[in-house]
Amino acid sequence: MESGAASDRDRANLQHWRDSHPSHEHAWQKAQLLRQRFAELPSTLAMASLDRPQASRRKVLKRAVGAVALVPAAWLISRQLPVDVWRADLRTATGEGKTVQLADGSSLQLNTASAVDIDMQNRRLTLVEGEIALNVPGISPLTVQTHFGQVVVSQGQVCVRQRQTGCRVSVLKGAVQLQPLRGPVFSLRAGQQVSLLVAGAGAVEPFDVLAPGWRDGVLMAQNQPLGDFLRELSSYRPGVLRWEPALESLRVTGSFRLEDTDRILSLLAASLPLEVHRRTRYWVTLVPRKNIA
Repeated sequence: MESGAASDRDRANLQHWRDSHPSHEHAWQKAQLLRQRFAELPSTLAMASLDRPQASRRKVLKRAVGAVALVPAAWLISRQLPVDVWRADLRTATGEGKTVQLADGSSLQLNTASAVDIDMQNRRLTLVEGEIALNVPGISPLTVQTHFGQVVVSQGQVCVRQRQTGCRVSVLKGAVQLQPLRGPVFSLRAGQQVSLLVAGAGAVEPFDVLAPGWRDGVLMAQNQPLGDFLRELSSYRPGVLRWEPALESLRVTGSFRLEDTDRILSLLAASLPLEVHRRTRYWVTLVPRKNIA
């Protein structure tokens, strides 16, 4: 596209690629931001190459464009498509959900940006990334392997959310057994949740009934700090969502359909003293609303 020789067909192909998946548009916006940063370099650096003879300048520009293209491409692939996620049996993109029936009749749901490997022969699911909801009818125990240990579900409903610092296990129905990588086995009953860690677990807490709303495509909040709400919402939006620290302590209550996160931001602006500033659909900033006398 920077060559000056791009045809209408080239431009149409690019637009088709950008429209075909949110992650493609996200990658394109990242590339544009990188170009803008290079454009802000001091003019003397640019003149050093522009003053060279034509042939030499072309070689320099080709090398520069190649370097600029390869570095962000490698970074984006490593960030957006880790090998274990790319090779997973089931995976979802940012903002996508998926529900499947397993061979034994169990129901498996994947939340946004999640990946799981399925080995029904050994009755084992491996949570590679993200969050799953599992409903096991009780025919035979099913094990969920995480980075921090195992969750064994004999009969019941459970949500398992894996993060870098731990794995939150929430039991909706029935009971499960937890086996940390290093620590004793213990049980968790319906209405309870805990953070599974490598060497054990955190304190057992009452189950947050609003947390699994994502299974029905809903993000729910009850007098929740806006900062916490936006951090959760950002996991369902491709691109960048930022907000000023002054907004952190505002409170949010409501049920919001995740199928349209732009509408959620508009609803927040209508009910709270904030404004939504959009550079693009994939670069959004929330700021306090200015008082106009």
